[in-house]
Amino acid sequence: MNSTRCAACKHLRRRCPSTCIFSPYFPPNNPPRFQYVHKIYGASNVGKILKDLPENYRAEAANSLYYEAYCRIKDPVYGCVGIITILHQQIHNVQCQLAGIQAEIAALSTQSQNEDNQNQQTEIAPTLIEQNGVPNYTSFYDISTWFD
Repeated sequence: MNSTRCAACKHLRRRCPSTCIFSPYFPPNNPPRFQYVHKIYGASNVGKILKDLPENYRAEAANSLYYEAYCRIKDPVYGCVGIITILHQQIHNVQCQLAGIQAEIAALSTQSQNEDNQNQQTEIAPTLIEQNGVPNYTSFYDISTWFD
């Protein structure tokens, strides 16, 4: 027999045998953990679930049962599904923001490339300036240097 009873045996007011299925997963220093699970699933059902599982999966199952029971007590209507739905909505919102930012980046990148292309074109071939419909060829040829 254990010198200290597990949280399940304390809650159920019984002796805690050395082969207690609950003791590894519901330690005596955390009584609310078993109380939540017991309130939602019942001690008998939790014991059956843990006994039916291979030993290497029991800890994960106990943690899952605790989390689901805790969520169900905090939100009796939706439980952990409500939390999952909220998280999915947050993920969707962030993905939409990311897509918007990526679209802005692409637009700014395209705009920057277009400006670079225009700057390169103006350096290669100056534009023909027209004054009163008459072409001004001095922008192409600086004739002031011809008569030095």
